[in-house]
Amino acid sequence: MQLIDLHVHSNASDGTFAPAEVVRLAKEGGLKALALTDHDTIDGLAEAVAAGETYGVEVIPGVEVSARCPGGSMHVLGLGIDYTNGHLDERLAVLKRARIERNPQIIAKLNALGVKITLEQVEKISGRGQMGRPHIARALMEAGVVRSIQEAFDIFLRNDGKAYVPKFRFPPQEAIAMIRDVQGVPVLAHPFTLNLGSAFALKNTLTELKALGLAGIEAIYAEHSPEQEALYLRLARELGLLVTGGSDYHGDNKPELTLGKMRGQERLTYRLVTALKDWRRREYGLPG
Repeated sequence: MQLIDLHVHSNASDGTFAPAEVVRLAKEGGLKALALTDHDTIDGLAEAVAAGETYGVEVIPGVEVSARCPGGSMHVLGLGIDYTNGHLDERLAVLKRARIERNPQIIAKLNALGVKITLEQVEKISGRGQMGRPHIARALMEAGVVRSIQEAFDIFLRNDGKAYVPKFRFPPQEAIAMIRDVQGVPVLAHPFTLNLGSAFALKNTLTELKALGLAGIEAIYAEHSPEQEALYLRLARELGLLVTGGSDYHGDNKPELTLGKMRGQERLTYRLVTALKDWRRREYGLPG
């Protein structure tokens, strides 16, 4: 089987391995293709694409864009993007600046709670990538404040955490538009994080997002229950949306997730990549 993983992170955002190393691991794991989808940045894509040529793995250029979602969290994957388009980098710079401004505010809140970590410590942990909450979580773990990254989020960093600071996000229509502007396929990532209360509410939301240009739904995902996966696959059929899936691999920052290995992995085959390419050709008039 030609297996794939369409949701992968590197240390260009909040993963722990360099883009080229992620591609090498994909080769070792027997993957035919992967999409590098770092949070709000395309900085690792050139390295990943070059590594793909070296290792014989198809690298699908991608990005994961944060979007506004009252009561929940919305992420829109852009798959097959033209990452050489400078306009995309300009739009993503807005999110990068928001992240830079947010980090000191989180650390100030932690300090006010008696947790003594510094911005410099977190910068050292982040290395080459943009700094964010996972790096702060690792600093908390290294300082002995918490026992795991998950505990750091549960107590301090998630939306209802003691040190949470909201950040700027694009409205969904803008997140989708910026992906389409660079000939990408906009896909709603891990729908359960929208925190909608029912299948009816999710279907209505997906219908609204499709009208804004959404093309797909990440139905197969490492943290989906069998019931969630079945619902998302059904909604994709009913609404005419593409199906994608992936591990959301982050290296050591999410040690419970393995690149290219998850429940439902056998359904993540190259036919999904073919469907993405066919959609792009039809939608953007690209050559065959």
